[in-house]
Amino acid sequence: MKKKDIIICRCEEIYEQEIINAIKEGATTITEIKRKTRAGMGLCQGKTCRNLIARLISKYTGIPIEKILPATFRPPVRPIKIKNLAGDKD
Repeated sequence: MKKKDIIICRCEEIYEQEIINAIKEGATTITEIKRKTRAGMGLCQGKTCRNLIARLISKYTGIPIEKILPATFRPPVRPIKIKNLAGDKD
């Protein structure tokens, strides 16, 4: 299997080669990778691909994996009350 065939971010269908290309273009954080490729922007918000991306950054830059900054997260556009989630009509 070639790098161009390995999917790293299943939600956004981002392949390993796309991540590697972003790293070669200068991306050294998960957030930079996210901005360049959309990896981590899908339904899971990076829960499944974040560690894979960090490993690739470490492998291609030499930065120790524990030094790679985690991705930034944003709250929902509109906050909602817990009772709305629970379906409480009162």
